[in-house]
Amino acid sequence: VQLEESGGGLVQAGGSLRLSCAASGRTFSSYSMGWFRQAPGKEREFVAFIDWRAINTNYADSVKDRFTISRDNDKNMVYLQMNSLKPEDTGVYFCGAKYFRPSYDPGEYDYWGKGTLVNVTS
Repeated sequence: VQLEESGGGLVQAGGSLRLSCAASGRTFSSYSMGWFRQAPGKEREFVAFIDWRAINTNYADSVKDRFTISRDNDKNMVYLQMNSLKPEDTGVYFCGAKYFRPSYDPGEYDYWGKGTLVNVTS
């Protein structure tokens, strides 16, 4: 599975962005997908995941009620709608693919994209 993120950019606090992750490979629907982010000087942290069936989702407390993860298995796409953005949401956002069950732990993911930068100004 190859992953490519897009949709990052510069936005003012309170604004919105929609990140996309395009996946290649015919087994995409067997993978749970996660969004993680990494701020400068910090470790990669969990943001949200969605399971391979698109039934179960989960979010970090810091983004709950502001971010929404979704996927389209017919198009091999995963999305992260980010609303009410805050400066602390700034970082490089990565999508990851994990076979079968999702995880909060980035170390358990099998494939990663190169990331897309989100910069939220106050």
